[in-house]
Amino acid sequence: MGQRTFGVLIHGAGWVSTQHLAAFANNPATRVLAVSSRTLASARRRAQEAGLKPAASYDNFAEALRHPGVDIVAICTPQQVHCENVLAAARAGKHLVIEKPAGISLAELRRMRAAVRRAGVKTIVSFVLRWNPLFRKLKAMSAQGAFGRVYSVEADYLSHNGSWWSGWADTCTVKNGVSAMLVAGCHAIDALRWFAGDGEFAAANPAEVFALAGGYRKGRTTEFNPFRNAWVEGAPAMEYNGLEMALVKFDNGVLGKVSVNFDCIMPYRFPIRIFGDRGTVFDNRVWSHQFPQQQQWVELPDLQPDSSDVSHHPFQAEIDHFVECLQRGVESHCNLEDAILTHEVAFAALECYRTRRPVRLPRLKQSPRP
Repeated sequence: MGQRTFGVLIHGAGWVSTQHLAAFANNPATRVLAVSSRTLASARRRAQEAGLKPAASYDNFAEALRHPGVDIVAICTPQQVHCENVLAAARAGKHLVIEKPAGISLAELRRMRAAVRRAGVKTIVSFVLRWNPLFRKLKAMSAQGAFGRVYSVEADYLSHNGSWWSGWADTCTVKNGVSAMLVAGCHAIDALRWFAGDGEFAAANPAEVFALAGGYRKGRTTEFNPFRNAWVEGAPAMEYNGLEMALVKFDNGVLGKVSVNFDCIMPYRFPIRIFGDRGTVFDNRVWSHQFPQQQQWVELPDLQPDSSDVSHHPFQAEIDHFVECLQRGVESHCNLEDAILTHEVAFAALECYRTRRPVRLPRLKQSPRP
């Protein structure tokens, strides 16, 4: 019997959709059948750019969900409409690839989780750096004991986000973006959970968070363009703090430190640090008991997460993983249930700014499935 082919609908025609289209097109078990967007022109343009022939185009999501043969829906729309998109796709019985952040409030995440559980569909949230080659190597080394018992982890998202990014107008406001930690720093939170987790394919559960926010850029209409190394006047103002720092205690005892900095004047960086009782990681440099004659850091050659360009990120590996999960009938380690725990840290940070007190997690109880 031949391998089943899964039909795919790409919903949203922005920057990140280019990578979803390419990844599904390159997977032998999937076929992109349709693209939908807020306008028919943008849906058609994205399909044509991807060389999809034939592929239907829609400007009505409800109609697109009824396209014959669609099994998987990739949600590539702005983050403030993810919830309504996920609810509709789950009701239609579609498996879901959900861009991060999955939702912009705990209430949205609660509704999305309930809808997915009722529908019995499978999900993956695009914390795509879990498939970055360096991340995969370090996670495997950690699981094999290269660093001993991990007791502390650190991760930072350093990027002067601004109008150079096509999604900025949708995310620079408190209403739609919510916070720097939610918009993009959630990648660093997820990395923190990933490297704090035991084993090769598990993330740690956050138990307590304390956070502070600051920086200088909130409300300013002058921004730095890191690609042009130039200043831009009259840009849309960021309505939230550009600098957030959080301490996270995990339920396995690991302590974490995470930050997001939209105010930094520098190219994009994503530093990571892992501290164990028998080894240490600084980005791609390793010091480990496995190298008893070590005199200098061992530098790993694997590709680092050192670019904000979506084409740099391992979407192919993520999509291949999800398709394999569907073929095997198992859940992804990065499904919506798990990803909610990453989002909880970002929302707990917001509560800390209001109360100046630590926040215990989880706030969304992991209730039994119906």
